[in-house]
Amino acid sequence: MAKKQSFDISTAVDFQEVDNAVNQAIKETQTRYDFKGTICELDFDREAGSVKLEADDQFRLDQLVKVFREKLSRRQVPLKNIDESNVDIGSLGRARITMGFKSGIDQETAKKISKDIRANGFKKVQVQIQGDEVRVTSASRDELQSVITFLKPRDYGVELMFGNYR
Repeated sequence: MAKKQSFDISTAVDFQEVDNAVNQAIKETQTRYDFKGTICELDFDREAGSVKLEADDQFRLDQLVKVFREKLSRRQVPLKNIDESNVDIGSLGRARITMGFKSGIDQETAKKISKDIRANGFKKVQVQIQGDEVRVTSASRDELQSVITFLKPRDYGVELMFGNYR
């Protein structure tokens, strides 16, 4: 019997890089001219996997989000994995937003990936959903490479990572 080859599809966010991006964004807001004399806050909660941003008004919050997204992209944190809540306007016009980070593929997305692989007609490819990962197995490495090539341009709402290739 031929040996089975496999790889895992997953998604993750490196929270140390998020912490570094928060610190860089705080430093930039302290030195930028358009943030002088304002109170802008970034609060990173590692356990919850979220960042709370707060600014004096909607405009400054939009600028703060833009600075934070730029710092995240420079640190190679996948921007597709950000889950933004609605902007909350508080007392005295202060604006707040919470950005969560998705780690792991949810069941709905995993089923969609599995359905797309099966519908494309790959021969002798088996797909298993294992918690927050999807494992793709086949006897042929070439078939697995074509599955990766097929999935890379697709948009599932999260950044797909292909690992554990053996």
